[in-house]
Amino acid sequence: MNNEEILSQFGPREAMEYDVVVVGGGPGGLATAIRLKQLAAEKGQDVSVVVLEKGSEPGAHILSGAIMDPRALSELIPDWKAKGAPLNQPVTDDAYVFLGEKSGFRVPNLFLPPFAHNHGNYIVSLGAVTKWLAEQAESLGVEIFPGFAAAEVLYNDDGSVKGVATGNMGVGKDGEPTDSFQLGMELLAKYTIFAEGARGHLGKQVIARFKLDEGRDPQSFGLGIKELWEIDPSRHQPGFVMHTAGWPMDNKTYGGAFLYHLEGNKVALGFVTGLGYDNPYLSPFEEFQRWKTHPNVRYYFENEKGEITAKRLSYGARAINASGLNALPKTVFPGGALIGCDAGFLNVSRIKGSHAAIKTGMLAAEAAYQAITSGRQHDELADYPEAFEHSWLHTELNKDRNFKNWFKHGLTVATVMNGFEQLVLRGHVPWTLRRDKPDHAYLKPAAECQPIAYPKPDGKLTFDRLSSVFISNTNHAEDQPAHLTLKDASVPVSINLARYAGPEARYCPAGVYEFVADEAKGGNAQRLQINAQNCVHCKTCDIKDPTQNIVWVTPEGGGGPNYAGM
Repeated sequence: MNNEEILSQFGPREAMEYDVVVVGGGPGGLATAIRLKQLAAEKGQDVSVVVLEKGSEPGAHILSGAIMDPRALSELIPDWKAKGAPLNQPVTDDAYVFLGEKSGFRVPNLFLPPFAHNHGNYIVSLGAVTKWLAEQAESLGVEIFPGFAAAEVLYNDDGSVKGVATGNMGVGKDGEPTDSFQLGMELLAKYTIFAEGARGHLGKQVIARFKLDEGRDPQSFGLGIKELWEIDPSRHQPGFVMHTAGWPMDNKTYGGAFLYHLEGNKVALGFVTGLGYDNPYLSPFEEFQRWKTHPNVRYYFENEKGEITAKRLSYGARAINASGLNALPKTVFPGGALIGCDAGFLNVSRIKGSHAAIKTGMLAAEAAYQAITSGRQHDELADYPEAFEHSWLHTELNKDRNFKNWFKHGLTVATVMNGFEQLVLRGHVPWTLRRDKPDHAYLKPAAECQPIAYPKPDGKLTFDRLSSVFISNTNHAEDQPAHLTLKDASVPVSINLARYAGPEARYCPAGVYEFVADEAKGGNAQRLQINAQNCVHCKTCDIKDPTQNIVWVTPEGGGGPNYAGM
């Protein structure tokens, strides 16, 4: 049964009305809710706010490096230290290292551009910060519904957004309601704020419906893959931050890695691969595993005898925005707004987005509060983009607007030109580089590319996908429709496999996609098998599929990863 048939048989849905509905319980969404409640309390008023979070609890799906710039948090909650915010480990040293296959060159800190300095920032578990923000929001009277995935945008007769509907629960793999079926709920609002993170499922629909990206550069993304380890105290340097560029990537492929020393002998490490790469044989997951074997990286995981003594604790993956200011869509439309990474506010040069999410959440909240208290609803919150234009965040993003686009000329040119723009011109750049293709359009046919031979995992420092997914605590109810859908079931074999050697089996960091023998057809025929239960909700397939045939939709609420300490 499709959704219309389900509604005709089991509807109508229960509806709840609020002043503001926030879709997504990450830092941006929670900042929106907190700021709305703060403004109302200052005036002795009440504004009803609900936050929908598809994860099992706030922070469950949050994945980031993460070095956090506390500027926006300090504006939102000035006494965050006294209130116990989990920003415990200040950055003590920055190291930027260019890697060759066996060599490494650390850039003297004197020559690092401003965006590479992390003095005053904190190494955090962004999941823990998110959980703390949720506690602050609830203490102000915000309603948070964890385990409820917003699955549908609802519209008024005039075309404006009037809210969202949560997904139905208890629908079987065959699309038929089971004994545990529960109809979704409608959350109606004067304004709906979309804060789903990069490549938001509903945000993407809203951008397309209202043509919010008209005249903007195509969005660009990177896939960030992260692990959390516990290492020997003798190799641990609390607050030490290392970023690397170069090997194992070639000069023309955008990517880089990080290693952050948290408190408690923990290190967070990860690898970001720009999803505009052209070789379909490239595997971001395998590149990350290979990177760990470099002597400058391996050192932190071994003892003096060269034996791996560190312990891997957790794993995860998430697509991140890497577009910059030129690709920002219009952020408002009748009845709502886009904030944070749902719009693309991450500063890729700083590899930071949480401060931007919090700041844009605050700006959207201030615009929504002004509108609601003036008796308005379902119109455009024009004050929000105007306030952004005059904010420190706009200034920051504008200075670094060319960072990613220089990499189309290779790592060497990008390094020189970004250094020139920031160190010599101090961010006052008179030119703007443009981008004209989305990430999926860059893949070349496999016949034009060289296959990449990756080493087998050793199970100590390097691992396979399935053992990695296991420690991400990913779980989906098995008897539910696959949330990874195909527009045309024949395309994966007839086009993706035949022309591009089946890149979905390599770009997915969770082993969701694999080509297996098609016994029904016999011979050498193959078919695409989708292991949706493995999905960590990274959104890479939705972004990189060369035919844009894969569409990620929301699974049942509460499913997916449950990141611990990440």
